[in-house]
Amino acid sequence: MIGHCLCQLYCSLGHGNKMNLPWALLLVLLSHRQLLPWLRTVGETSLNDFYSEAQAKLFLQFYEQTAQVVLNEFMEATWNYVTNITKQNQKNMLQKEADRSQFMLYFSTRARMFRTDHFLNQDVKRMLRKLQNIDKSALPTEDLLEVTDRGPGRPGTHTPAPERRYNRLLTYMETAYNRAEVCLDEGPCLTLEPDLQEIMATSRDQKELLWAWQGWRDAVGRQLRPVFEDYVRLSNKAAQYNGYKDMGALWRSKYESDTLEEDLEQLYKELQPLYLNLHAYVRRSLYRYYGPELIDLRGPIPAHLLGNMWAQSWNNILDLVLPYPTKAPEDITAIMKIQHWRPEKMFEEANLFFTSMGMLPAPPAFWIKSMMEKPADGREVECHTSSWNFYKFNDFRVKKCTEVTLEDLLSVFHQMGHIQYFLQYQNLSVIYQEGASPAFEEAVGSVIALSVSSHKYLLARGLLSQPHQDSEEEVNFLLGIALEKIAFIPFSYLVDKFRWKIFDGTISKITYNQEWWNFRLKYQGLCPPVPRSDDDFDPGAKFHIPANVPYIRYFLGLILQFQLHEALCEASGHVGPLHQCDNYNSKVAGKILGDLLKLGSSRPWREVLQEVTGESNISTKAFLTYFKPLMDWLVTENVKQGDTLGWPDFSCSFEEKITSKVSFLGTDTEPEQAYLGQWVLLSMSFFMLVLILALGFRLHYLEKQLLDEDTMILKTLPYSYFLGIAMEPHQAARKQWLLLGLCCILMLCCIGLLIRIVTQNTENTPWMKNEGQS
Repeated sequence: MIGHCLCQLYCSLGHGNKMNLPWALLLVLLSHRQLLPWLRTVGETSLNDFYSEAQAKLFLQFYEQTAQVVLNEFMEATWNYVTNITKQNQKNMLQKEADRSQFMLYFSTRARMFRTDHFLNQDVKRMLRKLQNIDKSALPTEDLLEVTDRGPGRPGTHTPAPERRYNRLLTYMETAYNRAEVCLDEGPCLTLEPDLQEIMATSRDQKELLWAWQGWRDAVGRQLRPVFEDYVRLSNKAAQYNGYKDMGALWRSKYESDTLEEDLEQLYKELQPLYLNLHAYVRRSLYRYYGPELIDLRGPIPAHLLGNMWAQSWNNILDLVLPYPTKAPEDITAIMKIQHWRPEKMFEEANLFFTSMGMLPAPPAFWIKSMMEKPADGREVECHTSSWNFYKFNDFRVKKCTEVTLEDLLSVFHQMGHIQYFLQYQNLSVIYQEGASPAFEEAVGSVIALSVSSHKYLLARGLLSQPHQDSEEEVNFLLGIALEKIAFIPFSYLVDKFRWKIFDGTISKITYNQEWWNFRLKYQGLCPPVPRSDDDFDPGAKFHIPANVPYIRYFLGLILQFQLHEALCEASGHVGPLHQCDNYNSKVAGKILGDLLKLGSSRPWREVLQEVTGESNISTKAFLTYFKPLMDWLVTENVKQGDTLGWPDFSCSFEEKITSKVSFLGTDTEPEQAYLGQWVLLSMSFFMLVLILALGFRLHYLEKQLLDEDTMILKTLPYSYFLGIAMEPHQAARKQWLLLGLCCILMLCCIGLLIRIVTQNTENTPWMKNEGQS
């Protein structure tokens, strides 16, 4: 009966009829897993007819109308979990993920059976091709799903069992990241957002920075290290079922380019001089602040000193590196707080920007269903910022633990760019509801943020008071932007280069951490501030690695945002330096951007880029143009200071960075050795004290004995004895008092040293004191 009903449903599509099966019944069929067995058997007797182009169109229509239900249910279950992390919500999410995977596996398998070479409709061919790539859903059930229904437990309490399958493995890794905390010796435990990030952004105490930096990596990486090998193996297996040699190849296929890796290397080389000059300038500025004990003017920079947990952006140390300190930029974060900004107002500002360009406003459901700040009701949530498409009309949301800062304001604009993309392409097929490429998705919000960062926009919104910038203020402004954009170039490039080499076997499991720091040194010129070993797994401290999110999109999106910004500014009639352009209220720019977004992924990204910019390749020209005034200043300044570009012939030698050593008796030594030395010294002091007291008692006893044996002789002698030496009685008495005083001093020293040892090893560090007082 069920098969007959679905057969009628499927056939009715060919006659242009609406679905005659209620959605509720379809949901029941899906939830009871009756749909897929029927789909595996229908049409088996007439495969040649079924796989014609006409049938392909019917097949795609059927996919469209059923996929919206399945994908929506999966997104809802996932949202419920990340906004309220409980075992029950995790169980529900994993079940919906299993349903989605089986659904996608069926349609992907059938899509591969169509012989598209002779199809005339290019759109049908493209949709079938995209439908074939289903990522992890291609895995066999025994690899994708966990056989048992055992709960996952809290990450950190145990390592996942070997039989844990891919979906649960991915959930374990992401949950381990989200739940990780760094605990004070005597105090609360701190989460990444906002606690540890706040320390990394605002502290200038390198010991406190080191504590947060190392604590986060120890808390997260060591949990992920034992399971990452299984993750790599199953990822590659999924890629091979999709027809790729490894997962890196599958990720690269999203860009529809046979020369992607070569193109990326060329783009990086074109931007490298910008980074090297910024690195050299920042290194010298940090040298002035922290001194030669931490900074080598020819070497890499310790990774914990750059104002960010991952050293991917450096804008939080602008106060340390400002070219013209007497003309410091206004503190926009402070101004926002004075003006009583709230997270919702930040989203409203972003929404207003898009509508000022004639684009679509966020729908009412967005404001109701989004998580715009960390809940105050005690729920455990995933704070990593993300935007969500629920494959349902006007149901789009943002998840962000927003803080009232300029950095978060720009992040909000970026996320609202994703929401605008969702709004614009929601009328397309589900298959096309994604960016022209992953890089386009990241560039859209960031291109708006470039306008928001401009002096003109911030002045107009009341976040700046000075109406004009002189040449020195302009350099300060551009350096602030560079600390976010230019500093991000190598990091955004290396993360996936590193993972691609893991997936293809170039990097083995025993050298994960070593090779990670080799990449950080080669591309970023950074070293870990303390020794790291291959028992650690520092890559896992970055969300996108345990969350299985490709990263090269951010490198390409970084460049693409400037290319799009330049095209929109030219269209809106901007005249002057590119960094002064503001597209607020530009309907022309909004029309161009909106037309781009409406295409989704229905056309190759090169065609889309060609229409907007006149170029079919991603180009660094606009990026270099934007920062040219700063680049000229940096080159001049570095030459004047005699700075070396790069870190030639330098390796991350831990012996050269003794940031954790302490002084003991005039020498630098490890804290453990100094601690042991203090106890040895204390023991020696007590021994000397006891020895002196015993000697004094012995001499007193001997003198008394002699006096008793020969009282007459002693009475005739005008001498007394001190330490076996005969002398005048008053002299002996004085020396005895001196000896007693010396013994008292030694005793006080011993007591003082004991108190110092105890207090040194029980008191909290300065940042622990502050936490306890706050």
